[in-house]
Amino acid sequence: MRSYSLFSIVLLCIAILLVDILSFYWLQDITRLLISSTLKHIIHILFWCFTLGLIVAIIVLKVRLDDINPRRKHVLVSSLYGLTVSSFIPKILFVIIISILFFGNFIISENESTVIVPLVGLFSGFLPFFVIVYAIFKSVYHFKIHSHSIHFNRLPKAFLGLKLVHISDLHIGGFNYRYKVLQKAIKLINNLQPDFIFFTGDLVNNYAWELTGWEKTFNMLVAKRGKFAVLGNHDYGDYSEWDSLEEKQENLQKIKQFYKNIGFRLLLNTSEIIESHGDKMAIVGVENWGRPPFKQYGNLEEAMTGVADIPFKILLSHDPSHWGDEVIENTDIALTLSGHTHGMQLGFNYKEKTWSPIKYKYKHWAGLYNLDEQYLHVNRGLGWIGFPGRLGMRPEITSIVLKAN
Repeated sequence: MRSYSLFSIVLLCIAILLVDILSFYWLQDITRLLISSTLKHIIHILFWCFTLGLIVAIIVLKVRLDDINPRRKHVLVSSLYGLTVSSFIPKILFVIIISILFFGNFIISENESTVIVPLVGLFSGFLPFFVIVYAIFKSVYHFKIHSHSIHFNRLPKAFLGLKLVHISDLHIGGFNYRYKVLQKAIKLINNLQPDFIFFTGDLVNNYAWELTGWEKTFNMLVAKRGKFAVLGNHDYGDYSEWDSLEEKQENLQKIKQFYKNIGFRLLLNTSEIIESHGDKMAIVGVENWGRPPFKQYGNLEEAMTGVADIPFKILLSHDPSHWGDEVIENTDIALTLSGHTHGMQLGFNYKEKTWSPIKYKYKHWAGLYNLDEQYLHVNRGLGWIGFPGRLGMRPEITSIVLKAN
């Protein structure tokens, strides 16, 4: 909530209050069907206790945000975020639908409307509420494996059938030290028996201390030929306030050291050549490269030093915008792996059809894309940021098998 001014927070609270006033107006139309007046009063009191309690909690948290321990801050902000969304959206839908039904009496008779309108309106509020609750408590860590076989003309024979696992955007602070939850994902990854594991950034939300106690869990990841990673925009600490530049750099160094401790080769505008039976391929990794307001630490030209002549290259770059802006026009990189978008943690996937509001911001936002012989895969992420849930956009583990045309 630090990124929002007190004025913005007050406007949010006013919006919540206005929606709840309208909701209460229609709620009374529903509770009048109850026989017990005591039950009616209890429902009305609880309604306003929740509303006023939520508004007070939001304002108090904003005012005291700088004084709260960072370890508690994330839990409090995400909890209030989830509570606000799970309350606000269903009430808006409830008000809209019940208003349309009430003022649309020409569709149903006046006598029917006294029962039908309240019941349909109530259902319209409860349904999205339960859907959001499911997104927060169930779907958010309901990991899904997406499998792809990609055919290349220039794939060296030694790498035919190579299996890659691509993961991204863990935002480990959101797991709140629930090691067993992530271990479920790790078990799914290890069961795929990957040759390589590639992680494309946003290991943390902001701080290195989020990684405390996680080494044992991450060391369970097994890849036959290596594990590689790059940094994402959240890993640099740019969204936090620091007492000094040295403190910020120390935070980044601890994150880099964590990668060493768990056996990942962190590629910072560098590359590594993989050799097998006389054939070569290059794994290239750039630091975060994004369109403004995201900072551009990445330098693709520097990362390609010494591997330009390698016929088959895989690029790890956190932000998928990089593929369209630099990779396609300036390189012959065969496969780029990215994350960053999370699929907005909202949308739907049915067979080959996918949709999310994030598509209006990012042209390439989830899944596999190609232009001629160059491919991009955008991972939907394993963790979450902001809204502590996923609705129709399950956390993703990607399995990619390399094949030849």
